[in-house]
Amino acid sequence: MKKTFIKLIVLVTMLVGLPMAGILLAGRPLFLYLQFPPKTIYVEETPFSWFAFIAYSLFILAVLSPLVIHAFGRSRGVHTERPSAPFPWWGWVGLLLGSTAWIFAWTRFPWFKPFQPHTFTPLWVAYIVTLNALTYRRAGRCLMLDQPLPFLLLFPASAAFWWFFEYLNRFVQNWYYVGPEFAPIEYFLYATSSFSTVLPSFASTREWLLSFPRIEKSFQGFPCLHVPRPRCLAAFVLTVAGTGLLLLGLLPHHLFALLWMSPLLILVSLQALLQEDHLLKTLAHGDWTLVLSSAMAALICGFFWEMWNYWSLAKWMYRVPFVHHFQIFEMPVLGYAGYLPFGVQCAVVIGMIIPFSLPSSRPTCRGERFPPQSSR
Repeated sequence: MKKTFIKLIVLVTMLVGLPMAGILLAGRPLFLYLQFPPKTIYVEETPFSWFAFIAYSLFILAVLSPLVIHAFGRSRGVHTERPSAPFPWWGWVGLLLGSTAWIFAWTRFPWFKPFQPHTFTPLWVAYIVTLNALTYRRAGRCLMLDQPLPFLLLFPASAAFWWFFEYLNRFVQNWYYVGPEFAPIEYFLYATSSFSTVLPSFASTREWLLSFPRIEKSFQGFPCLHVPRPRCLAAFVLTVAGTGLLLLGLLPHHLFALLWMSPLLILVSLQALLQEDHLLKTLAHGDWTLVLSSAMAALICGFFWEMWNYWSLAKWMYRVPFVHHFQIFEMPVLGYAGYLPFGVQCAVVIGMIIPFSLPSSRPTCRGERFPPQSSR
């Protein structure tokens, strides 16, 4: 408990204090960054750059291609198990609720006008219930039934988690909201309700993915990734992340990626410094199951977030520096790559509430055969 408290204090202090300290040191007006609800657009939009687009694309391909090729090779010959349970009745309730909320989110019935801006939460509650039902059908178990209290705790944790992103976005303004005007208390309540579904949606999606033996098998047997001096590296990463956060509001077009990466870098670095188990430790055993399934789960959720957002009344728009082109819904295509590290970040936060188990201390690296361990 003491270590958890230390991590939270350091995380909150760095995420909240450093970007604001940078603004104060630069002598910029604070009121722009403290408006609630946020309305003013004060970060200038950058023009599209083919150089940046190609450079980012090549970097993403260089990182992902070896992982995809290796995973595809590992998945061949793995048979998918048949469902072990019937689709539960509450899953049908989730499908019905989701279909209804989807219709109301994308239509404009006059009699539904007072409720039109509030379709996001029921839509994602339905998604969560449906994904848990699909997992139950495949595996005979699911997070919602197996660990009900920790699963419920994900909702308030998710709301707090996303409010940090909303705060950091004030310094880079990569997205903004359009739609009906809300008073501050209304905005806080409606937004908090919506934000509370992020982590449960992600956790439910990852659990469903891991119910497929083909997927779980694909992410094992990678080369072991050893770090000779992990605490020194953690201290260095923590320093870099802190410096980047300090400069975030001053160089928003160049450091905007820290909005997505900084909580992950800070938490994992603190876990390494405190000599705790952390999600990236699984890579030292050649087991990338948690990391890659988390990235995939966030990408799947990201597709639905962007799709359901597209024709909704209350919605968000993007202003991604240098690469805002070739949009899929409101998101530029390269922006979807941001969901990959975001998923790992979600997994780290969830691991503080629903602990994950590390692989056996014996390596399961490429070239060795070892029975796969459960990582859920």
